Amino acid sequence: MSLNNIFQFLVPKDKKFFPLFEQATQNLVLLAQTLHEAVNAPKPERDAYFKKIEELEAVIEQVTHNTNLELSRNFITPFDREDIHALISAIDNVAGYLYGASNRMKLYQVEKISKSIRKMTEITLEGTQLIQIAVSDLKDMKKLHNIADVCKKLYKLEAKSDSVFDKAVADIFENETDVKNIIKYKEVLSALETAADKCKGVANVLESIAVKHS
Repeated sequence: MSLNNIFQFLVPKDKKFFPLFEQATQNLVLLAQTLHEAVNAPKPERDAYFKKIEELEAVIEQVTHNTNLELSRNFITPFDREDIHALISAIDNVAGYLYGASNRMKLYQVEKISKSIRKMTEITLEGTQLIQIAVSDLKDMKKLHNIADVCKKLYKLEAKSDSVFDKAVADIFENETDVKNIIKYKEVLSALETAADKCKGVANVLESIAVKHS
């Protein structure tokens, strides 16, 4: 057992890092939900959603910064320092690519939102909700089996997103004749697929933490 793990039994319940994790995941779910609402809204209404997404991504970026500051200030942490850094960075990565998808839709002035884009945002929303559940369970190390179950679901979601992405790209090349539209749709879909992959990245970190403390 590491020195850090020994100290964990001797100090009060963490009051710094878990609130930051909670803030990050709450805003991540809200960001994914806002993106899903955006792609289901009429085009004239989307800019308001895109603006909100930009603000939420900035909040998560600040939470990531604050978490790293707390790591530099605190000797005792609830679990390994490198895992805290990896977890908050992985959450930030998901937010970054969801914002990237939103920004591409705005900058490229995507008119028609395809069913595949709506499906991908639905998948990433579910992924962020699972991340929120698993990160919350970190506060109670007796719930490590719950984290493992959530990670399995995240891995399945990532595989599902790959399938949706591959079919969507094939459909674009088969049915779309405008080269500009091909580029637009592929860029948006790629950002969403990467966001789903980054959800899997969060699962990898969570699984590593669970294994270390099981």
